[in-house]
Amino acid sequence: MKLVTFSTGGDLRVGVVDADEVRDVSGLLPAGADVLQVIEDWAQWGPVLAERPPSLPAFALDDVRLHAPIPRPRRDVFCVGKNYREHVAEFGRSGYDQPDRSETLPEHPVVFSKATTSVTGPFDDVLAHPGVTSELDYEAELAVIIGRGGRGITREQAFDHVWGYTIVDDVTARDLQRRHKQWLIGKSLDTHCPMGPYAVSADEITDVTALQVESCVNGEARQSAPVKDLIFDVSELIATISAGITLLPGDVIATGTPAGVGIGFDPPRFLVPGDVVEVSITGLGTQRNRIIDTEGES
Repeated sequence: MKLVTFSTGGDLRVGVVDADEVRDVSGLLPAGADVLQVIEDWAQWGPVLAERPPSLPAFALDDVRLHAPIPRPRRDVFCVGKNYREHVAEFGRSGYDQPDRSETLPEHPVVFSKATTSVTGPFDDVLAHPGVTSELDYEAELAVIIGRGGRGITREQAFDHVWGYTIVDDVTARDLQRRHKQWLIGKSLDTHCPMGPYAVSADEITDVTALQVESCVNGEARQSAPVKDLIFDVSELIATISAGITLLPGDVIATGTPAGVGIGFDPPRFLVPGDVVEVSITGLGTQRNRIIDTEGES
């Protein structure tokens, strides 16, 4: 099932995507319920949404505004750095990896976070934040959405805790990332986590390792790699994070980005206002975001 958070000029609504239409299922849910609550109580609401009547209001996808499926996660997005071999190499060569230009593969997952306020919609503008950063980069990523929470989850149990998947662009201010060394600030500027367009339940993805992660900038292909190329796979990431941290329903784990980011070029190819970044993953759709100087631009 493909869940969306959408609006038609008013309040945010919960929808289910059928082909090129969005069915408004908000009337089947408690007043004010959002996608996060649906995921948290999936055992109750999943069957209700699966049996949705055909009489529900329907809108063409082109006629609605799609927001991030989880517009404000209950806590920061978990992110993983240096999780594709070729990206480790390009990151090391770039000089942005501290303390040296190491191309050595990490022995353990490199986990950091993005603030909840960085989350924005799959087709919303992304702020360049001039005066704060001048080295803006893109990172296409598969994101895992936790369904059943827990602590001490083993690799073997990991997929029992996965509700589904979405797309994240881990937009990064490289100069801030290098300056502060700890990555939170460089990863968390407002609008620097486009998410969506859909939250896709795990039953629709028969083999997550076969999904292809791709990005392009202004129509030029930049990144392309299968999820099977992850150094630390989905099961390992869930086991590592949950070893001493309780995962909660709706938690989002961005699994890392393939090679082909801006700092991988010589010289680096940073994003500038007017650039358009598209990120696609097999079965999860495509997001498209334009870089702008200031809010309110047309």
